[in-house]
Amino acid sequence: MTTGRAPVPEGVKQRKSLAEVVFERMHRAIKSGAYAPDERLPTEHDLAAEFQVSRPVVREALKKLRDQRLIYSRQGAGSFVAQLGVKEPLGFGAVESLADLRRCYEFREVIEPASAAVAAERRTAEDLVEIRRALDVMRDATERRRHREDADYEFHLAIAKATGNQYFWTAMEALKDHIAVGMQFHGMSLKHTIDGLAQVYDEHVSIYESIAGQRPDEARRRMAAHLAGSRERLFEGQGGQ
Repeated sequence: MTTGRAPVPEGVKQRKSLAEVVFERMHRAIKSGAYAPDERLPTEHDLAAEFQVSRPVVREALKKLRDQRLIYSRQGAGSFVAQLGVKEPLGFGAVESLADLRRCYEFREVIEPASAAVAAERRTAEDLVEIRRALDVMRDATERRRHREDADYEFHLAIAKATGNQYFWTAMEALKDHIAVGMQFHGMSLKHTIDGLAQVYDEHVSIYESIAGQRPDEARRRMAAHLAGSRERLFEGQGGQ
């Protein structure tokens, strides 16, 4: 996998060791989502060529990554990514106002309909299992007149992962805390309506069916309608600050 990393500049040697520089660049690549969880890293030979350093330097950098539990090794198979941290590089601050929630919804209404459309084109049987698992939890909660924002988030995240494009799902993971706040308030608003919970569950079912049926345009429309409806239900009668 090409991550666009440049060779280590010679001038850096005077400030920090080459192993530290390689470690920091690999660390940033992993934390930014350039590698997916459990993805195999390039070989020591390939990394040495990419960074233009020796294999012992790469080996030292990989050891530090293992020590920080960002990667793990398999006997005879190489090194694999153990953790995908995305909140640091994307740098989203805490939700502080209703205006922040509005902006979050505005972003989601751009990215998630596209995500649903791509997922409909590329989803695998395994992807559908993950989306369906979250949907089943939502169904059980709806029958008990409860809203499970954790399952709601997992549903949307599973769709992002079904795209096979890490930029979709790393954005969703970075926004997890922001999305959770919106879903909590949205869940509370649904409890004050007669069929609100059932309606929202049905919206999720329709999105799932579009993705399962590999109908990208329909998946895009249904996700857009769901997010617009959620935003309207949440902010009905609210101010913008």
